[in-house]
Amino acid sequence: QSYAPQSGEIFGILKQMKETFESNLSASQKEELANQKAYEDLKAAKEDEIAAGQAQLDSKTKELAETDEKNAQAKVDIEDTKASLSADEQFLMMLKEKCSMT
Repeated sequence: QSYAPQSGEIFGILKQMKETFESNLSASQKEELANQKAYEDLKAAKEDEIAAGQAQLDSKTKELAETDEKNAQAKVDIEDTKASLSADEQFLMMLKEKCSMT
């Protein structure tokens, strides 16, 4: 009886397994790079959206403050106008009375 080594088959299987693993590793690394780039692009887009949203918020806050100030000034103006109208109406009544007396 002679011994026939089977190591050739085993080495063939191991070599094929190594090639498969290397191929899978390469594909996974390429996929990971693509996913990382997609993530970076998405992150940049979202950061731009956040910056634009913050700028819009700042603008609207400023606009609201200006509108509140104008509203307060308009309320003061209307009170002044009402007081002036009342004084003018009293003056008119006094004038009519004086004119009717003469």
